[in-house]
Amino acid sequence: MDMEKSFEFGAFMEKFILQPSSYPQQLPLSGLTFAVKDIFDVDGYVTGFGNPDWKRTHSTAISTAPAVLDVLKGGATCVGKTVMDEMAYSINGENIHYGTPKNPCASNRVPGGSSSGSAVAVGSRLVDFSLGTDTGGSVRVPASYCGILGFRPSHDAVSTSGVIPMAQSFDTVGWFARDPVVLNQVGRVLLHLPNVDPVRPSQIIIPEDCLSLSSIASDRTTQVLVKSVKKLFGGQILKHVILGEYVKEKVPSLQHFMSKGNEDHVYNIPSLAALSSAMRLLQRYEFKKNHAEWVTTVNPNLGPGLSERIWDAIRTPEDSIDVCHSVQTELRAALTALLEDQGILVLPTVPGDPPKLQINPATLEVFRARAFSLLSIAGVSGFCQVSIPLGMHNNLPVSISLLARHGSDAFLLNLVEILYDTIKEEAGIAETMSN
Repeated sequence: MDMEKSFEFGAFMEKFILQPSSYPQQLPLSGLTFAVKDIFDVDGYVTGFGNPDWKRTHSTAISTAPAVLDVLKGGATCVGKTVMDEMAYSINGENIHYGTPKNPCASNRVPGGSSSGSAVAVGSRLVDFSLGTDTGGSVRVPASYCGILGFRPSHDAVSTSGVIPMAQSFDTVGWFARDPVVLNQVGRVLLHLPNVDPVRPSQIIIPEDCLSLSSIASDRTTQVLVKSVKKLFGGQILKHVILGEYVKEKVPSLQHFMSKGNEDHVYNIPSLAALSSAMRLLQRYEFKKNHAEWVTTVNPNLGPGLSERIWDAIRTPEDSIDVCHSVQTELRAALTALLEDQGILVLPTVPGDPPKLQINPATLEVFRARAFSLLSIAGVSGFCQVSIPLGMHNNLPVSISLLARHGSDAFLLNLVEILYDTIKEEAGIAETMSN
């Protein structure tokens, strides 16, 4: 790896080499390099969790997280730990203590977080793949902003042991790659899956309301996917729905979170705004259970925006938590019924372009509200989701996401591999047309 280049992008916290545990040539990840977010334990290193006060008050890890061990056993070489947002509590990717990793697609834009350094390391070709975590969007968002593939697996499908928890109801170990074959190979190793033959999707569901939350023209996003699907599988598997209405009807517990204000906003799908509220309440409650003692004892130096969010979480009341669990159960059942066995749900990964660096957080409120409405669908259901890059539009990266039901990770990884070249071709055509 080019050391100068790696410092230039600011992706790494520290560099070291962990060799694969054995050297036979036929290992699935032989010859590949990877980096890990500084939330994973690595034997002999302090896990920093994005904050110097955390690092100062915690001791060296005495074992390595199983997810990291799995990819080492799979033949890959680890080259270091990457920068992350403090305590994993942001999807922006800015860190005032360690610097903000540089977005390789657009240097004046945020890289996305909280797995910022892991995404940048892959996007800037410093490693072949990287490990991150995704609770509220921390793999999907930086993948989208950095123009690479990002996979959030089904909840509980990959061990989170040896990973600092954020909110256990939603925490997942995800991964980034530039190449769909590598994305799939890493997935097989982490998910302990045999190679299985690809299965044709039974239906591809286009939720018109969710797609309208995106500020990017549909001919650069949804239409690229639709044309690719038609080419490979025929148009008969495409199905259009209004997801917000379906969720409202099938997830009655959401009534508890339907605020009167939700109805008025053009940028809002009321049932999904309620879903996002339920998710964030449970996330704050679990974060508080995990970290309140440390935060109140140490009173750490936290960056602007983050500090308020973290202290808000520490003060979260404990009511309505049971309703959040009901929402999870109902949503998983509803989406399982909608998608059936080999169904796919199409979503914008994020509602628009990556925000500019150091933008006033207040100006991002609408963007964040839309983003969490979209991100909470996989978050609350526990379904797997992949963000797929669609090239550049107005010199900024664009993407689309595919969701599959819980436990369908192998099916989704195979599908990405099948679709990828056609998507790339169609995205290239769309890019030329829009220029």
